[in-house]
Amino acid sequence: MEQKRESLPERHEKKYWINRGDLLTLRQKLDPVLKHDSHANEDGNYHIRSLYFDDIYNSAYYDKVEGNADRDKYRIRIYNLSDEVIFLERKRKAGSLIQKSACRITRELAQALIDRNPTPLLKTDNALLLDMYVQMRTKLLHPVVLVDYVREAYIHPIENTRITFDKQLATCPGSTDLFNKRLLTLSPVKDEREILEIKYDRHLPDFIAKLIGGTPAEYTAISKYVLCRSFEPLGGQ
Repeated sequence: MEQKRESLPERHEKKYWINRGDLLTLRQKLDPVLKHDSHANEDGNYHIRSLYFDDIYNSAYYDKVEGNADRDKYRIRIYNLSDEVIFLERKRKAGSLIQKSACRITRELAQALIDRNPTPLLKTDNALLLDMYVQMRTKLLHPVVLVDYVREAYIHPIENTRITFDKQLATCPGSTDLFNKRLLTLSPVKDEREILEIKYDRHLPDFIAKLIGGTPAEYTAISKYVLCRSFEPLGGQ
């Protein structure tokens, strides 16, 4: 039932910490050359909320913290706090590359998964949904943390390039209430930095690399998921 790693498209994904002043400078360089993501509102932003799942051993968390080369994360994602479009996604790390599977689901199915009921997943022949069923039954995969942020995204068709500023990272400790618009959220980021992500298929186009080149940013293995679980004392395995 599980999709093989080699059967999925693979992309590069690089993450950086960037301070807000340098973000504004880079935005001025990107804005005349790249297009905004079609999901963006008039000011170029849109809100993302993801509900991440993990198993009883917190394998997704510890695989990331320990830097394991091959690892999976499952999440349900919505946009602008609306239930109009809901995706179930699996983000898979395959060595230095990223593989992503996604399937649009109903609110009813999303709520069943939030309630830890995988039975409705059996009513489909979708490989990702069936894999989610197996993970929930065998490893007790369950929702663990909400991840909120505002995304400003720039795109270019060459190499399917996406440059994103992910801002105002926040979570609501202890809550898995994905559709609640009134949650009180806290930020795990204690300074003025935001997250810069650069994604592309095989090679970052030279002209985009030149636009970004020289930008003061700290290359790091940032995980929004791990950061947002920082309010929860997990302890050792």
